[in-house]
Amino acid sequence: MIIDLGKATTDPLPVYDLCIVGSGPAGLTVANELATSGLRICVLESGQLKFTKHGDILRQVKSEGIRIKDYSRERVLGGASTTWAGLASPLDPVDFQPRPFLNHSGWPISRDELLPYYEKATQDYGFASLKLFSPEGFSEVKAGNDRELKWTDLEEKTFLAAAKPQDFGRMFRSLFSQPGIDLYLDATLIRLESDDSAQRIARGVVCTSTGSRVTVEAMVFMIATGGIENARILLNSRDGCPQGLGNEHDQVGRCFMNHPKDPHGLIHLNEPLHELPYYFGCLFQGYAGYGGIRLKESVQAEKSCLNSYVRFEPLFPWSDNRGVESLIFLVKRSTLLFETWKARAKERIVSLRDYAETGDDTELQNDRKTWRDWLGLFGAIMVNFPMVLRYVLARLREGAHPAIHVIRMRNFMEMEPNPENRVVLSDEQDVYGQPVPNVYHQTTALDRKSLITLHQILAAEVRSMGLGELSSELDMGDPWPITYDASHHLGTTRMGTEPATSVVTSDCRLHSVENVYMAGASVFPTSGCANPTFTIVALAIRLAEHLRTQVFHLSKPSVKRW
Repeated sequence: MIIDLGKATTDPLPVYDLCIVGSGPAGLTVANELATSGLRICVLESGQLKFTKHGDILRQVKSEGIRIKDYSRERVLGGASTTWAGLASPLDPVDFQPRPFLNHSGWPISRDELLPYYEKATQDYGFASLKLFSPEGFSEVKAGNDRELKWTDLEEKTFLAAAKPQDFGRMFRSLFSQPGIDLYLDATLIRLESDDSAQRIARGVVCTSTGSRVTVEAMVFMIATGGIENARILLNSRDGCPQGLGNEHDQVGRCFMNHPKDPHGLIHLNEPLHELPYYFGCLFQGYAGYGGIRLKESVQAEKSCLNSYVRFEPLFPWSDNRGVESLIFLVKRSTLLFETWKARAKERIVSLRDYAETGDDTELQNDRKTWRDWLGLFGAIMVNFPMVLRYVLARLREGAHPAIHVIRMRNFMEMEPNPENRVVLSDEQDVYGQPVPNVYHQTTALDRKSLITLHQILAAEVRSMGLGELSSELDMGDPWPITYDASHHLGTTRMGTEPATSVVTSDCRLHSVENVYMAGASVFPTSGCANPTFTIVALAIRLAEHLRTQVFHLSKPSVKRW
């Protein structure tokens, strides 16, 4: 059942077996995995079925250092999956391993342990097969490259997005037509409360936009509200521990990580290229994707570098043109046009002709829009019509291969888990009188050194293979130029074996509280360079299995696929 809590009666809510806070990929994956288990489950969503002004107000956050984008934290059914571009990749082996040069590295679970859950995420949740992410997965695409690129100290990493990115709210809304599983909208959890025992949480306090407060009781609580809000809820829940729930060792909110991204560096080609679809981006087998370039893991270890990567972005005459980007956005929003284009491309490898096509959306595509903004998109197309027409002709002409003379580097950084990068509660209050989160994070010397080293090795290798010359001034960057929020908020309730240096166990349960679990990227001990949603869903499937078998002692039920 779907219930708007702000409009519901004040009758006491049922007591639930499991209360899931948050309806993004983590929360709805667990709900889907347990929907036919016979458990009484509720999902609390702060927003509504669609975006609202009140929901947007609740995204309020303060940030110092790297700015947190508004649309990286959505209050709506489906959470951030309603705006994400769908890019995904599994984490790499090195991401799970202890690294001698990196404090707080090493996961309490192995990558091999997570592989079956990655596989299930591909089967039931719309992610590309693990085979497509392997070196041989894109061999057909690489065969269409103008030239073969052979690396020595570098290697490729594939990133893929479903042609129509998964909106978890749309995919799993039908779950709530089943008996025993309820969705509460306009239900903002502000804190958790215990009874006599500080080892168990008894209830959650929920606010609505109409000013009412409601309590939700459950046997088990699972918090899946994103890397910032997960920490905020624990810090706000103080009756069991004055520093915040699970914060006996001052670890909640620490080691906040992101994947700062920005363009920097140009490869001036010795000879023009026309087709390099694996690196420049393409549509293939229903996925839009590209191959990034990172340091081999042996080189990372040798040079004490993190797992950052760069992607090749070809510069066309229309690159960075506002009119072209506006047109691409409108085509993506037009189901008829977008589906028609995909149908034409279904059996072919289609090279992408602009960064905005690749699945990594920009602020123009994600910012909330008024009617004036929509008119502005059409205005930008008209003002830039000659260049827009040039792009359209290149896009639609069969066999059109624009010459590329310059490749721009798009950089994506791994950040080390630095305890000084953190989420704390500010003095400012939100509409419910609760402290607004303040996020402080900036790159460290190790973060910057790792990307500089990658650029230096890449420059040497593109020169040695006769591809061209890479010009990059990262080593002289002051201020550091890679500072754009990737909307990947990780690490604030990190998993580990030691309560003194982590917040949750390897099963994602708070060390000090026996019935509260955390889900999402906040449990990542390290971030790697991959977009985190694939791993978030894999971990959520694993958590659902743990809850089903180890907590509620149930047999394995069938799972509803979307």
